[in-house]
Amino acid sequence: MFHSPFEYLSEGDYHARLARTPGCAVVLFSSPNCGACRAWKRLLPEALSAITTHFYEVDVALATGMARYFGIFHLPTIYLYRDGIFHAELQAEARVEAIRAAARNLFAAAAREEP
Repeated sequence: MFHSPFEYLSEGDYHARLARTPGCAVVLFSSPNCGACRAWKRLLPEALSAITTHFYEVDVALATGMARYFGIFHLPTIYLYRDGIFHAELQAEARVEAIRAAARNLFAAAAREEP
């Protein structure tokens, strides 16, 4: 049985909880009906557990305001944070090695502007 390390973020606590999160964090914007989202939810912990232990999920069906705020038009969308501050959007092939390499490269580079 798959145990998910993801904690849900809502519109009311998104920024506050991330601000209190030390180190690196992953935020997965998803929907329960999204098959690709479910696949990424399984891949991300395996790929990034050496980089972070903080995995968050935003259900855009419930948090429509967050999806509008960030201008999210496709799912899954994955954001990386460092010490509570947006760092980059993760885009990679859905393979553990590709995800890990992309995240390491993004965290090694300067932070990008929040969408």
